[in-house]
Amino acid sequence: MTTQVANDSLLLQDALSHFPAGVVALSATVEGERQVMVASSFSVGVSYEPSLVLFSVQKSSSTWPKIKEAPLIGVSVMGEDHNPVCRQLASRDKAKRFNGVETVSGGLGDIYISRSPLWLTCSIYQEVDAGDHILILLKIEDFQAHSLHMPLVLHRSTLGRLNRV
Repeated sequence: MTTQVANDSLLLQDALSHFPAGVVALSATVEGERQVMVASSFSVGVSYEPSLVLFSVQKSSSTWPKIKEAPLIGVSVMGEDHNPVCRQLASRDKAKRFNGVETVSGGLGDIYISRSPLWLTCSIYQEVDAGDHILILLKIEDFQAHSLHMPLVLHRSTLGRLNRV
């Protein structure tokens, strides 16, 4: 095993990509405009009382400040057939992110991506400063699990499927 200097962010990012992660879309309508961001830094089971999940966002994000203004945020765990949808939602072209993407709207601005294995209706519980990121703790207000759909997984910078056992 070779030891790398942990302060080389590109080497560290590559090394951490060896750990598989789920991918979520966080979506909401704010001031009449649909907003979305994609995150692979999502953790479930942070707390069950209260029910909390967590993700991190870069401080330089221009989308998070808009999404966090919504009363509720729709979190969609991306499904195994969402590879192209995921890339589109994460694109820099914000005007075309939702083009052709099937969504379901909640009652308070929350938006969900169709054919997702899990939808979480969340409110912001707490934001914590963490270096060049902010940790966002979200409180789960409601959820819908769709067991027919398997999640999309990010591993070594590639989106893929889980093997069904």
